[in-house]
Amino acid sequence: MTFTEFKATLTKSTPPADLSPELQALWYDGKGDWHQSHEIAQEKNTPAYCWIHAYLHRKEGDQWNANYWYQRAGRKMPSVSLEQEWESITIELLQS
Repeated sequence: MTFTEFKATLTKSTPPADLSPELQALWYDGKGDWHQSHEIAQEKNTPAYCWIHAYLHRKEGDQWNANYWYQRAGRKMPSVSLEQEWESITIELLQS
């Protein structure tokens, strides 16, 4: 699935059945459902889950917690917009 195709699924009421849990978390965030996205992101402590978790806390405005999760993901908090980060995470996970 391409990023454009992924974004097009945001018009649906449920995520595509074949999305990984990580991409489901990003899908829910893309739909504006921070809570459901966070529920998924905190299920595991893999680098991808931690990156999404960090992004969500950055979006929430909890910089301390975001920094903690960025460190767990092996990343630094980016200086790009939240929209750009969401896109970057999604593209990277779609390509993996």
